[in-house]
Amino acid sequence: MPKEVLFQFSGQARYRIPREILFWLTVASVLVLIAATIAIIALSPKCLDWWQEGPMYQIYPRSFKDSNKDGNGDLKGIQDKLDYITGLNIKTVWITSFYKSSLKDFRYGVEDFREVDPIFGTMEDFENLVAAIHDKGLKLIIDFIPNHTSDKHIWFQLSRTRTGKYTDYYIWHDCTHENGKTIPPNNWLSVYGNSSWHFDEVRNQCYFHQFMKEQPDLNFRNPDVQEEIKEIIRFWLTKGVDGFSFDAVKFLLEAKHLRDEIQVNKTQIPDMLTQYSELYHDFTTTQVGIHDIVRSFRQTMDQYSTEPGRYR
Repeated sequence: MPKEVLFQFSGQARYRIPREILFWLTVASVLVLIAATIAIIALSPKCLDWWQEGPMYQIYPRSFKDSNKDGNGDLKGIQDKLDYITGLNIKTVWITSFYKSSLKDFRYGVEDFREVDPIFGTMEDFENLVAAIHDKGLKLIIDFIPNHTSDKHIWFQLSRTRTGKYTDYYIWHDCTHENGKTIPPNNWLSVYGNSSWHFDEVRNQCYFHQFMKEQPDLNFRNPDVQEEIKEIIRFWLTKGVDGFSFDAVKFLLEAKHLRDEIQVNKTQIPDMLTQYSELYHDFTTTQVGIHDIVRSFRQTMDQYSTEPGRYR
C-alpha cells in the first residue's frame, strides 16, 4: 500500500480512535504498575534487624574455655574460640552472667553490675573481647538480671541500714514472731520453695525474694531503682555491647496489697505450703506496669542508638 494511501486511512476516525485508546491504556497501565511497585515497597516489612535473623551462640563462661589453666573458663577463653564460633556461621554471641557475683544460682546473684568477676578476667579483657567479636563481624548480647541483686550488693547493705534513698530500694515489710518463729506478711513462696520473705536482723524487717534468700528483689515501684538500672544499661552500651537478654522479667513487680495468693489445692493446710507450684502466682508475676518498665529500658537503648556515630 502506498504511503499516501496509508496516511489517508490512518487519519480516519475508525483507525485513529482505537489507536489513541490503546496508547492511553498503555500509559495508564505503566502508571498503575509504578504506583503499585511504590506501594509494595512502602508497605512491605523492612529488612530484619540483626537480632531477628541468624543463629545465636549462648556461652556459659565458666565452663566454656579456660585460657590460663586455673580450672575456670574465662573471657580470654571465649576470645580464643571466636574462629570456631564464626566457623559455625554464628551471627551473635550471647554471654551469660559474668558480673561480680556469689557462686550461688549460676552467678545470678550479682554483687556489682559494673564489674567483671575476677574468675573471668578483667574489664580490659572484656573490652578486648568486644573488639574481637566486632572485628569478626559478630554482635554481642549479655545477660542482665534486673529483678534482684546479691545480699552482698552495696545497695542492699545501705537499704538494710535505712541509708538515704537506698532505704526503699528493696521490698521490706514488718514480720511477726511467735515462739521463736518468723511469721511472714503473707503466703507468697519462692521459686525455690518455702516463704519468699526472710527476716533481716539489722533492719528488723523481712525482705522479699522471689528466688534464693541471698537474692533480695529490687523495688521497681521506686523510680530511683529504675533509673539505676537504666544507668547500668548505658554503662554496658558504652563498652560496646549490642544488646541484652533480660532475665526474670515477669517477676519485676508484685501486687501492692500483699494479699495471700490462692492455693491450687484449697483443701491443703495453709501452714504446709512449701512448693512454688502449690500457689497460683497472680500477685507476684506478670503485674500491670512491667511492660512500661521494659519499654523504658528499650527507650534507653534507642536514645543511645541515636547518638552520632553509634549503631546498636
